Amino acid sequence: MNQFAQIIGRRLRTRRRLLGLTQAAVGEACGLTFQQIHKYESGLMVVSASRLWKLSNALGVPVSYFFEGLPSIPSATTLPDEVAQSTAARATK
Repeated sequence: MNQFAQIIGRRLRTRRRLLGLTQAAVGEACGLTFQQIHKYESGLMVVSASRLWKLSNALGVPVSYFFEGLPSIPSATTLPDEVAQSTAARATK
């Protein structure tokens, strides 16, 4: 299973329960089935960007809510020198 899908799924479940909504209610608000919501919450399916946007609107949170607590992706300034140089070399070709 995808670690990020599991984290986003847990955030989805937490917010849905906090609002007292069923999986069916969230699914209906987003044009999805309760089975799809269940799979998102359990991390079995990865949520696409457009579905994440719909879910955030249905749950009254910004899209960034789902990414809170996720490990950050290193930027070019934090990469080891040899990786940064390799990336820079490819960019100039």
